[in-house]
Amino acid sequence: MKREGNKVTLAELERGQTAVIHKLSAAQELGARLQHLGLIPGLRASVLRRAPLGDPLQVEVEGTLLSIRRCDAQAIEVLSE
Repeated sequence: MKREGNKVTLAELERGQTAVIHKLSAAQELGARLQHLGLIPGLRASVLRRAPLGDPLQVEVEGTLLSIRRCDAQAIEVLSE
């Protein structure tokens, strides 16, 4: 797991792990789409499960369940707890 302090990407979290979204390092269009889905800096996100081949991830953010691609989750920096 690549780390800078306790910063990792959402894709690197283990199943059941919770973290606070720190920033979105996605391109403008993808970043806007992720924010519209509710992936906003400062909110807590939990990885609930992964598909058998690791893609997509099911994530819970503020009570909302989302399925996002692993490549998109790699653009979301989080602060692990």
